[in-house]
Amino acid sequence: MNIAYRFRIYPTEEQKILLGKTFGCCRFLYNQMLNDKIQEYKKSKTMLKNTPAMYKKTYSFLKEVDSLALANVQLHLEKAYKNFFRDPKVGFPRFKSKHHSKNSYTTNVVNGNILIEGSRIRLPKLKWISMKKHREPAENCRLKSVTVSMEPSGKYFASLLYEGYSCENQAADKDYSNAKILGIDYAMQGMAVFSEEIEMEEAGFFRKNEKRLAREQRKLSRCVKGSHNYVRQKKKAARCHEKIRSQRRDYLHKLSRRITEQYDIVAVEDIDMKAMSQCLHFGKSVQ
Repeated sequence: MNIAYRFRIYPTEEQKILLGKTFGCCRFLYNQMLNDKIQEYKKSKTMLKNTPAMYKKTYSFLKEVDSLALANVQLHLEKAYKNFFRDPKVGFPRFKSKHHSKNSYTTNVVNGNILIEGSRIRLPKLKWISMKKHREPAENCRLKSVTVSMEPSGKYFASLLYEGYSCENQAADKDYSNAKILGIDYAMQGMAVFSEEIEMEEAGFFRKNEKRLAREQRKLSRCVKGSHNYVRQKKKAARCHEKIRSQRRDYLHKLSRRITEQYDIVAVEDIDMKAMSQCLHFGKSVQ
């Protein structure tokens, strides 16, 4: 079983430049490989098997970044194709946008190229980076890969994926005859409907911060696009979204932890929330 830990990292200015290059190269290679696959299929009706090595001769700037990050781009593209053919509802792989796509890349552990010592981590091409390690990984786990990402607010994070994690108290012959069972159903008003009464704090974090977010977005709309003030105000609006997301995540983690400690079995209704928000035009309420 795999388990991931997400820590914030603090790269230097030089490291930020190299991280930006890596994000850009991964996005460029993904779009280039996807375009070549589409063009080849239109010509010969066959699937092109292209690799990052085929593009390094033409685009020499791809040699400046981590080669494993480019290899994972190929794996992500192939996975997107498999998901599409498995379930067409997922949609055909789309080109990544410079302004709307998430800035991230994944690198794998090979021959000790990634090391963790105390409150710092060493990544390929970047050397040592300061890291806020707020918890220790589970015992008997092996580091598998690291995903580096940048939030719109300008913060950098490293997600460490460990494999070999084993959950305790997972006996197959456990007796559930006297187990405590909780049912959870969707509710338009409030968090959810529970089969038993559960004490919960009032949520609705987006509604509470909606006025502040609207004010920051209104200021952003008045700025000249591409100017220094525009970039600064865009980060302010991004920080508002980030605060709402952090509040919601913290609330859900605490609630789910309390439920798992009190109940043995949890039953949840399986519905398509995204489709419900679109067809009923209740976007904010459903999400």
